Amino acid sequence: MIALIVSLNVHPERMDAFLAAITENARRTFEDEPGCLYFDVTQDTQDPTHFMFYELYADQAAIEAHRRMPHFAAWRAAADVCVVPGSQKNTVCQRLQHHA
Repeated sequence: MIALIVSLNVHPERMDAFLAAITENARRTFEDEPGCLYFDVTQDTQDPTHFMFYELYADQAAIEAHRRMPHFAAWRAAADVCVVPGSQKNTVCQRLQHHA
């Protein structure tokens, strides 16, 4: 399994648009993409403009399929205006352990 961890900051005045866009992207990704095993969106308790996403995919092909989806394109368009330039960092990891 492949984990994608995304860290970013949002312009405070664009928070509503950002939240609407990421909520839709996360929901559609999880519901419509069989290769997505989970998609968590978290907000920093100390800095409400900082977010992290924890996404788990079956394999690299599932991530690539995700990036071709229409809801991902809509998310990217919203991120282009809502996310502070240069703040987004994507980290792709292999999941080794999970404790439920």
